[in-house]
Amino acid sequence: MIGKTISHYKIWEKLGEGGMGVVYKAEDTKLKRTVALKFLMPQILGGEEEKARFINEAQAAAALDHPNICTVYEIDEAEGRTFISMAYIEGQSLKDKVKSGRVKLDEALDIAIQVAQGLQEAHQKGIVHRDVKSANIMVTEKGQAKIMDFGLAKLAGGMQLTKTGTTMGTVAYMSPEQAQGEEVDHRSDIFSLVVVLYEMITGQLPFKGEHEAAVVYSIVNENPESLARYKSDVPGELQRIVEKGMEKNREMRYQHVEDLRADLSKLREEVKLGVPKTLVTETKPSPSIAVLPFTNLSADPEQEYFCDGMAEEIINALTHVESLRVVARTSAFSFRGKEIDVREIGRKLSVETLLEGSVRKAANRIRITAQLVNVADGYHLWSERYDREMEDVFVIQDEITLAIVDKLKIKLLGKEKQELVKRHTDNQEAYSFYLKGRYFWNKMNPGGFEKAIEYFEKAIEKDPNLAVAYAGLADSHWYSSFWGNLPPRQTYPKAREAANKAIEIDDTLGEAHATLASIHTHYDWDWEAAEREFKRAIELAPGSSYTRVYYSFYLNLQRRHDEAIAQARKAQELDPVSSFCNTTLGHRLWQARRYDEAIEEFQKWLVIEPNDWFAHHHLSQLYLEKSMIKEAIAEIDKSLELSGGVPMNVANAVMIHYRFGDKEVAEHLFDSLKERASHEYIQPMGFIVIYLARGEADQAFEWVKKAHEERDSFLPWFRVTPLDCMHFPSDPRIDELLDRLGLP
Repeated sequence: MIGKTISHYKIWEKLGEGGMGVVYKAEDTKLKRTVALKFLMPQILGGEEEKARFINEAQAAAALDHPNICTVYEIDEAEGRTFISMAYIEGQSLKDKVKSGRVKLDEALDIAIQVAQGLQEAHQKGIVHRDVKSANIMVTEKGQAKIMDFGLAKLAGGMQLTKTGTTMGTVAYMSPEQAQGEEVDHRSDIFSLVVVLYEMITGQLPFKGEHEAAVVYSIVNENPESLARYKSDVPGELQRIVEKGMEKNREMRYQHVEDLRADLSKLREEVKLGVPKTLVTETKPSPSIAVLPFTNLSADPEQEYFCDGMAEEIINALTHVESLRVVARTSAFSFRGKEIDVREIGRKLSVETLLEGSVRKAANRIRITAQLVNVADGYHLWSERYDREMEDVFVIQDEITLAIVDKLKIKLLGKEKQELVKRHTDNQEAYSFYLKGRYFWNKMNPGGFEKAIEYFEKAIEKDPNLAVAYAGLADSHWYSSFWGNLPPRQTYPKAREAANKAIEIDDTLGEAHATLASIHTHYDWDWEAAEREFKRAIELAPGSSYTRVYYSFYLNLQRRHDEAIAQARKAQELDPVSSFCNTTLGHRLWQARRYDEAIEEFQKWLVIEPNDWFAHHHLSQLYLEKSMIKEAIAEIDKSLELSGGVPMNVANAVMIHYRFGDKEVAEHLFDSLKERASHEYIQPMGFIVIYLARGEADQAFEWVKKAHEERDSFLPWFRVTPLDCMHFPSDPRIDELLDRLGLP
């Protein structure tokens, strides 16, 4: 090829070759400029259909115009060979730069930030690179990074270029989903970029093996060695960024490359300023565990409450170990009754170990088995069988939790050990009633809350000093209003009394402080007291996803949106397959007016749980904000179908159909809501929304007064909702009334 002229390009020299093809330095004889020509291997293009699709995607990539992306001039064909003409970059590949010696920290951060900026431009246009690696990044003499070769790029939502089950890209840089031949999205590029960052810092690749299959196994199952293994002065924040960027579960990874870029930029500024930072030590990533629901092997199916209680008590004990990441109950219990390999469960929950168990109870005898399983290979790390009297159940729980800590080689601090074996009661009957209360509370419906209250009160009768039963009673009362159909003035005072009693008995009970904080938020509207209690609750129980969620509610009402989103993301990390945590994150993004990100979160969650009415409900509101009326109506109708008539959901449907849909449907739904209000509690907020949609502002104002008098938990949201259709015409009466809430 050297010396030949292909089309209007005169080839000067060969620059290199790889799996995609051969690259030459050439002169564009028409425009008199130096270019790089990549001649593609015929097998890459396949048949005519694949070739046409490839060219279509390459043309889309060629439309990218960004200083950190190598410009593609054209894609053409000559002498039976397809080639891409692109800018010729003077410099060296990042791979060669790393080979010549480790890259300095500030330079590595700068290069990673530039690559992230280029990827952000591509991702915003729906293009995923799919082959981010150091060999595909050029660095000029002035330090400018350029992403090369969007030849493997695939338009998001387009057809697969390769056959099912095959992978493209260089194996060592692949994300777990790409290495396993699954469909990839922009989060795969994020994983690969962080692999490149790790390579720059350490001079090594994080995942290794003697052959491709071994590398794939490492990517899917193993955690990379700490950065400190290779470099002694690594900031702890960089280790955190690397761990988050290479999370095997893509739902736990950075969700957007701009979030990664922001963290890297902040760290770079700290490095430049010489701000003292915690250095990471050469340690393995923090151990992690999910406790699955124990299987009921008893003859009595009603003993399921006891099995769930055993697992939940172990979860609660383990959350007090600061160096152990414990997946919350909701996500761990979501696998109940499903025949799924432990390795798959571990991957979905992003944990290294699982605890499985079973319970067989007969009369006063109990047999409990427990197995601690290593997710990577499915082998037992520890197993034990306990044949005891029922009175020994607390001792068994202590033995299991201490065995887990021992096998995971976690060093306990004195306070942690006390919390780990903390006993709330010695009364077996009280404990049994308490477990039944928690069992029904976890059903999260009005009937469940009613039964929970009954059992918590029975537990307190048997042991008047059972603090956790008072905390459960407080939760059940306020949930009966917030998520149920009882008036706030009937439930919240009872909830406050029970929460205060729990704290009086045991001030270290995080769940009681969290409940009190929620009462201050949703009923008292006492914002200072609410934040004080939330901070105390998180200090005592940092692993509680529910506390994080409700703190994000509070922060949202204070318009502290970045903090609210951060707390919601933490809740999602603790409880990755929880409907509540995933929809909360989407809601916080919506409230912050980050509509596209919010839609993406809800759509992502609906892939996992397509029948979540709450997600469909919020999507309808988001589509309204983007004037996607047809989609908004479809989503609210789907939500109505799934929700079983939740009042606020019905009110939202009435509002949408009045404004944009079928007014007859709206009238029918409105009539049904008014009929229900004659014999059950319906939040005033629902009627405010409806009357505003009907253009009846005076009627709406009367319901605002009623909401204020009744302490409607939803009224404060009126101040922060982005929905234009939920805003009053200019009316000083409304401003004066809402100002009493004390919100910004």
